Order: sequence, then C-alpha cells, then structure tokens
Amino acid sequence: MQIRAYRPEDWPRLCLIHDQARMDELCDAGLADAFLPLQVAAEREGLFDYTVLVAEDADEVLGFVAFSDDELCWLYVDPACYRRGVGAALVNAAVASAAGALTIEVLEGNATALAFYQACGFHAVRTAQGWMPGNESFAVTVQVLEQTPLRGPARS
Repeated sequence: MQIRAYRPEDWPRLCLIHDQARMDELCDAGLADAFLPLQVAAEREGLFDYTVLVAEDADEVLGFVAFSDDELCWLYVDPACYRRGVGAALVNAAVASAAGALTIEVLEGNATALAFYQACGFHAVRTAQGWMPGNESFAVTVQVLEQTPLRGPARS
C-alpha cells in the first residue's frame, strides 16, 4: 500500500468510499438521515480546501484523508478494507505532513471511530455541540480529540 496525493481520476472511487463509509459513521451516531453524498458534501464542506491524500494498493484507492495544518477533517476507508491498517496509514501520513498537532471531531455515539483515533494517539479534550457541517439542519454533539504529544527519550 502506498499513500500519495489525490488525483482527479480518483474522484469516482472517493465518492464510492465516502458514501459507504459515511453511512456507517452516521448510523453509529444515530444520524443516518443527515447523509449527503460526496458529490454534495465535498463542495458544501470544502473538501479540496484541504490537503487530500489517498491510500492505494494494486492501482485501487482504498481510502482517503483530508487535513489542514491543525485539523484532520476527513478520513474514509472502503468498508471492505476496515481493520487492515488503511486508516492508520492515512492518519500517520497526515500527522507526518501537518505543521503541528492535529485535532479531530468525532460524532457522539461513534464508539468505533473514537477507539480508532485513541489507538492512533489522540485523546478527548472536550465535548462540543453545533450543527452538522454541510447539512446544518441537524444538531450534533462531537468529541474533540487532540494528538497526544510525543515524548522524547527519558533523560536522567
């Protein structure tokens, strides 16, 4: 598997991956009615305002991540590839590329995502309430997570 920059020809795969994985995410949070396909969500939520990387294996895109210098904004993996290290590889690439520590917001009720990000070195710092980005007719509660600072070797 390799992590590389997004290319326009990746778009159909990103749509398929997002639409399947987003529904999983929203169902876990009890918000299935808030679903918007990537064709709509990408524009409303500014997907391409961020750095977008894809995970690829055998010329097939398996997942994607979008991030800024301080926020991991999008992470979606093909459900057929869950628990195969794709998401972790994308998070690691984003962390390595970002200018500073990243934050992420996880929908309340999405225990799977919360456990995943904690395993990737993030920790919950607060709960926030607001409106679903891109679909503001839905109120949401999120856990805001930050990267756990990396500690250097112990000094004596």
